[in-house]
Amino acid sequence: MVTFEGFPAEGPAFYADLEENNTKEWWSGHQDVYERAVRAPMTALLDGLAAEFGPGKVFRPHRDVRFSRDKSPYKTSQGGFVQTAEGTGYYVHLDAEGLAVGAGCHTSTSAQVERFRAAVDAPAEGSSLEAIVGSLGGAGYAIEGERLKTVPRGYAKDHPRAELLRHKTLTAGKAVGTPEWLGSAEALEHVRASWAELRPLVEWLTGHLG
Repeated sequence: MVTFEGFPAEGPAFYADLEENNTKEWWSGHQDVYERAVRAPMTALLDGLAAEFGPGKVFRPHRDVRFSRDKSPYKTSQGGFVQTAEGTGYYVHLDAEGLAVGAGCHTSTSAQVERFRAAVDAPAEGSSLEAIVGSLGGAGYAIEGERLKTVPRGYAKDHPRAELLRHKTLTAGKAVGTPEWLGSAEALEHVRASWAELRPLVEWLTGHLG
């Protein structure tokens, strides 16, 4: 296991250049930078957090272009994910703007959506999630996810948790950027602290959707 020592400045710079040169030829000439300044530190970061949050996965850099009009072959960010339930867990990524952290449910099955709505509808469970989301929003996390335009059928339009009921997925995230500590081992502690703040959301979702 390699010890995490931070994300070099070459990492965000690599993605800034990739946004302008998203071709197989450019990638082939710069793959060593990707391996050294992006993939290796992301792997080391997840390894360093595994004991507390669970084993993580580094996403592959290639885009699935089969059903996309955009045929650019490479993703312009490197994501890392710790799954706690299907489609649910902790997230971190690096791109041209720097580091971002997040957590929540980013995909869901029909059965999971139904379980989510039933839990949100229940006074105790729904109020618990409402408090968690409110706390994270107050701490600067953007509350996002796929949502219906209206409250789903079968629930009152004036439901006290109508906004949460509209969600089919639910995430909380924050852009960190490129602070001075990003290039040092201190970055691991910052991600750890953010994931600890996000833990109540992950545990609620895991308990109700898993």
